[in-house]
Amino acid sequence: MRIAVLTETDPTEPRVAAVPETVKKFIGLGSDVVVQSGAGAKAGVPDGEYEAAGAKIAGSADEALSGADLVLKVRRPNAEELGKIQKGATVIAIMDPYGHEDELKAAAEAGVNTFAMELMPRITRAQVMDVLSSQANLAGYRAVVDGAAEYGRSLPMMMTAAGTVPAARIFIMGVGVAGLQAIATARRMGAVVTATDVRPATKEQVESLGAKFVAVEDDEFKQAETSGGYAKEMSAEYQKKQAELVKGHIAKQDIVITTALIPGRPAPKLVSEEMVASMKPGSVLVDLAVERGGNVAGAKAGEIVTVGNGVKIVGHVNVPGRLAATASSLYARNLYAFVETLIDKESKALAVQWDDELVKATNLTRDGQVVHPNFQPKA
Repeated sequence: MRIAVLTETDPTEPRVAAVPETVKKFIGLGSDVVVQSGAGAKAGVPDGEYEAAGAKIAGSADEALSGADLVLKVRRPNAEELGKIQKGATVIAIMDPYGHEDELKAAAEAGVNTFAMELMPRITRAQVMDVLSSQANLAGYRAVVDGAAEYGRSLPMMMTAAGTVPAARIFIMGVGVAGLQAIATARRMGAVVTATDVRPATKEQVESLGAKFVAVEDDEFKQAETSGGYAKEMSAEYQKKQAELVKGHIAKQDIVITTALIPGRPAPKLVSEEMVASMKPGSVLVDLAVERGGNVAGAKAGEIVTVGNGVKIVGHVNVPGRLAATASSLYARNLYAFVETLIDKESKALAVQWDDELVKATNLTRDGQVVHPNFQPKA
């Protein structure tokens, strides 16, 4: 079996889909691995390290894809790449399928079988394959680092001969994987941390990390979690009550980090222009949902916006990619763990079990058709 690892074409994507550690493991499964030259450069992995691990280096995408049975990427292949992938080959990547039905149709028409890593079910056997968690964990950490970098003061309380410096106040909105890591990081850096989420189970998690929980805890709040562990979209009435509570709290904060995303939908608006205006000059908001429309009014993808009252709104895109080496290492391990389940150990070839729950949850296109029920073409 021939595995191709491509250089990402998106200029905002420094991550790579395989690292020398996973290349060795794929070769151990009996595969040939071909890595496009420069694929790992932005993640700090030179071609020589891939060669030392046993991979062949290809000078171009065409050369890497020639005869490849399996293509590993970080992002969905573009139209040009699809045209170079042989019919019947399998592509595994973060496919970003919501709102991109035309691109899925193109992949199906190209005869490529595609799998979306971000649709991996959150079950025990798939934890090691959960790219959303591995990447969100890093995003939560980096959000605090980025917020601290833009904030013109120290985070911990400091007692000096010249006087006491108070600890910064950091408020985390949305306590998923990213939010929990943001809380832990902010606490380690010495800030006073508060957090909010609509899911009742998060209250105990927040408090276990030494932060204070802030939410309207009514009957709707007690039912606000899907069976998959995601946040439900709340009623307009609840959102209004929560906004009132948050409004008074945000005005006292130095750094606010928002992480709220609902799969397949635009990011919920959590921080209004009025709330931003209530914050002290020099305060910082970091919006981790900016690529999905943003949680903060005025946030712009790829920009740091300073509003009239001197408050900064940080809208970095691809925040896990800001830690490209670590993010690539974790993503590559997620990919390997999944691919290993698709390979027959005797024949050393791809042998996808189409009725496996992991396969059914992540398979988007197969045999020229879009097969995932969530992305069927509209009649």
